[in-house]
Amino acid sequence: MLAAVGERRFNVAIIGLGYVGLPLVRAFWRAGFEVTGFDIDPPKITSLMAGKSYIRHFSDEDVAAIAQSGRFHATSDIADLARADAILICVPTPLTRHREPDMSYIVSTAEHLLPHLKAGQTVILESTTYPGTTHEVLKPILERSGLTAGRDFFLAFSPEREDPGNPNYETSTIPKVVGADDPDSRAIAIALYQAIVQSVVPVSSAATAEAVKLSENIFRSVNIALVNELKVIYDRMGIDIWEVIEAAKTKPFGYMPFYPGPGLGGHCIPIDPFYLTWKAREFAITTKFVELAGEINTAMPDYVITRTAEALDERFAKGLNGSRVLIIGAAYKKNVDDMRESPALVLIERLKLRKATVDYHDPYVPALPSTRKHKPLMGMKSVELSAETLGQFDAVIIATDHDCIDYQALVSASRLVIDTRNATKAVTEHRDRIVKA
Repeated sequence: MLAAVGERRFNVAIIGLGYVGLPLVRAFWRAGFEVTGFDIDPPKITSLMAGKSYIRHFSDEDVAAIAQSGRFHATSDIADLARADAILICVPTPLTRHREPDMSYIVSTAEHLLPHLKAGQTVILESTTYPGTTHEVLKPILERSGLTAGRDFFLAFSPEREDPGNPNYETSTIPKVVGADDPDSRAIAIALYQAIVQSVVPVSSAATAEAVKLSENIFRSVNIALVNELKVIYDRMGIDIWEVIEAAKTKPFGYMPFYPGPGLGGHCIPIDPFYLTWKAREFAITTKFVELAGEINTAMPDYVITRTAEALDERFAKGLNGSRVLIIGAAYKKNVDDMRESPALVLIERLKLRKATVDYHDPYVPALPSTRKHKPLMGMKSVELSAETLGQFDAVIIATDHDCIDYQALVSASRLVIDTRNATKAVTEHRDRIVKA
């Protein structure tokens, strides 16, 4: 089997063709493998086979080259995966409304895969989850096939580390952590990933690999919470947190810069820490530090709205009720079209609850898609950004700092700008209109 991997006589199937799965398709295809892509969303399958991308930072040229190569097949029929030698699962792992892990996508995938599992196949979970998921959730379902993990089929966990839109890193240049509970599964998974990435980092078990991913994202969550709290404190003191961070990061040791914002977005940082807090309760442990960070980060949209209300009152003697507010940026981070857990959606909903009239502008999100938490906003359309449009709003809130926006022109045409990202740092005129939040 290891020889088959080395000689590229290995069909790799990717379940879930989103921001994690599609880059994996490209990485294995570039390495010379035959690749099968599976997704339950038929428009994605149609788009891929037509050579069209549905992710902004993933080019049509890349998709067309893959689709026309003869080494890629996209399907919505899970029976097609029976011919695969390795199956990588990249499905969502959200939270329930009670902030508990939602394993439904992993469980459903395993249940549908079960009738088609065959001896000799390798199954690797990439979805971010709590320590123990591969062993406690995925393995028992797959072993109902009568096959035993580590003997008849091989099972491993390798956490995804995608950063959508990052120009400096892609799948092949990011080290890959791999963990499995038996040596054969670990060896096959390591060999498979060594074919597509520059560095593989083996760990002793699937649970350890699952913990690695959580630790990475909890580290970010806690440090972002710290600077968010410092932002609130320093603002009250009349000190600019952004200036503080720029000066602090000149220290060549003992400091790493993190940046505040209007809340957390993306598929990892707002969600992953709560996977650990949930699992820790099984061992009678309270994750106080992690939960406090979550509370601080979750409170940031309300802080932004409070600062907006204060500025409207101070400058124009009016409240949010009846005011017109424009949100700049709907994506969760700049220069991407990724809407997952975007704090901009929270801002829109809570401003509407305060009886403000709200619109948004995002060049990469022409209309808001359906989301689990913000379904009433579906179909809301991005407004044109012009001096005339900006002049119609009482306040403009910069939630996402896309590089393509002319912030000097935005400030010049606006009455009040609430900047949550320090996007206006280079603006030289009308700085009195800017409030940082």
